[in-house]
Amino acid sequence: MITSCLARGSAAIQLLVVSFLYLSAPIFASALPGRSEGSADSPPYDEAVAQRSLANSKPLLGEGRVPQQQAFSAEDNAAFLERTLQEPNAYPSTYTALLNALEMMEDHFFAVSHGTWPQAIDWTAAVMGTQVSATLSAMTSYAQKLESSLLLSIDEARDHENLINRYFSQITTFYFGENAFALRTQAYDDMLWVVLGWLEAIKFVNLHSSLHYAPSYDNNKTWYATQFVPQFAHRARLFYDLASRGWDTHLCAGGMLWNPYLAPYKNAITNELYIAASISMYLYFPGDSDPSPFLTHTGLPPAKAHDVRYLDNAVEAYEWLKGSNMKNRDGLYVDGFHITGWRGGNNGSDGTGKCDLRDEKVYTYNQGVILSGLKGLWEATGSRGYLEDGHELVRNVIAATGWEDRDTEQRYRWAGLGRGGVMEELCDWSGSCSQNGQTFKGIYFHHLTLFCSPLLRREWNEDEETSLDDEETKQLHQKSCDEYGDWIRHNAFAAYVTRNQDGEFGEWWGRSAWRRRHGDEEDEEFEGPSAQGTDYRNEGLPMDEIWRLPEDLVNFKSDKDTDLGNHDRSWDGVSKSTDEVGPRDINDRGRGRTVETQSGGVAVLRALWRLVESGLEDR
Repeated sequence: MITSCLARGSAAIQLLVVSFLYLSAPIFASALPGRSEGSADSPPYDEAVAQRSLANSKPLLGEGRVPQQQAFSAEDNAAFLERTLQEPNAYPSTYTALLNALEMMEDHFFAVSHGTWPQAIDWTAAVMGTQVSATLSAMTSYAQKLESSLLLSIDEARDHENLINRYFSQITTFYFGENAFALRTQAYDDMLWVVLGWLEAIKFVNLHSSLHYAPSYDNNKTWYATQFVPQFAHRARLFYDLASRGWDTHLCAGGMLWNPYLAPYKNAITNELYIAASISMYLYFPGDSDPSPFLTHTGLPPAKAHDVRYLDNAVEAYEWLKGSNMKNRDGLYVDGFHITGWRGGNNGSDGTGKCDLRDEKVYTYNQGVILSGLKGLWEATGSRGYLEDGHELVRNVIAATGWEDRDTEQRYRWAGLGRGGVMEELCDWSGSCSQNGQTFKGIYFHHLTLFCSPLLRREWNEDEETSLDDEETKQLHQKSCDEYGDWIRHNAFAAYVTRNQDGEFGEWWGRSAWRRRHGDEEDEEFEGPSAQGTDYRNEGLPMDEIWRLPEDLVNFKSDKDTDLGNHDRSWDGVSKSTDEVGPRDINDRGRGRTVETQSGGVAVLRALWRLVESGLEDR
């Protein structure tokens, strides 16, 4: 049931020196004292905007109100890394930390000249755009709250609006920089990330317009960004239609295929994405009258908003997923199903034709994407079972991070999806994550944030929207989401301490940037993750008949470490001497810090801000 409670940990504030022992501390210390506004070392423009506009923001992971917030600059970070966790007043506000994480992600990794994040691969770039749009929604919501409370002056409101416009202009630039033509020929899950990304951008534009601009038929009085909505909608529609071709009833009586260029594999992520994209198309797609591309002499027919076929697709797909036996004994989604004996081709065989060969690999993002889909299904149908399924999955995830062991000697024990209460990807421990794996935890927290945002029950009849009240379900849902607050705070802390001197987040949360490398006495306590299934997301696809088409096996060509963005996973290049006794950053192994790891920091801080911090005064 939704009202099932999650056991809470100790409320005592514990700041410990030994790096991983901090995992028992549910909250941070108080905020960093601000510098005087007129001093020579005042924060730069964007940081000053964040500082002034956060009059009622809380300290990062803290509980007390502070009169002034201070963003971290690169110099601040360098000084911070020289401190120990015993020192108080070392952290900025949660909201300021979020803005700084976003600023690093965009200023350091986004290239306006390319219209994208050049180091990202096609699908992770789509996720980066999604994370930026979702963060902009958090920013505009908070700005409206401050404005309505008269906590922002006219100049401060203008500065905050300028900051939002700055990042939104990068989203519009990405529309032209996205590798849309290549993505049309890639796997179905890649296409569906594109759909969710542009629907998220539409949601932000509509939200910002409704909060800060009066409705008007005069385009000169509306927010300029509304002119981009038709193009965003058209791309979402094109990619949804392309991806929908992956729905297959010939094998397994339903389910989405992952990749049309491989042996049939029906995996969790593609089906979850299809559910989330279908219900999001029903709820947020505004319609599309653009006939391009002209595949016929007449072009594409118009597509209407709130088309019930999108809702039907989402309902059917979740029904199939729920009955597919794709969860393990811990209640977590495994990766997917192959078909025993399938040998494709003109003279091939379907084998059993059933999803009966299960890959047991567990990834964090497979537990996340479905959450936003379930919330959307409730909003469209009012069926409480969707929310109950979501809360059950969240609780299973929290348990699988070792939350109950965080204050015990078992805190280093691998619990299935992390240890000591901190979410961990299997590849974090070895430093072997590809660009895929480095993106996963951020995806989880993005969709958890969507799932736990306030419920809004709606229905449409001939384009007329009606809001339906279900106060009881709203309260039950909110109560359950409140129970996750300590765990979210715990993970935000774990992610935050991985930041290096430049403010870049690492991939292995909980491993501080100033700690020593593998080999410390503490590391002897760590239990390596138990590996099951095929880690194709980080190691590449095996060249065998289970995964590959028969014709691929004739001309062997390995894609390992090329398509996945893998780098050398050793310490080579990090330090010349393996005997060095000084601090060595464990998150510099492998691919190191990337735009994907930065997006994870943005996502978990946004989850903390939106679900735990920003709404406390309203409850």
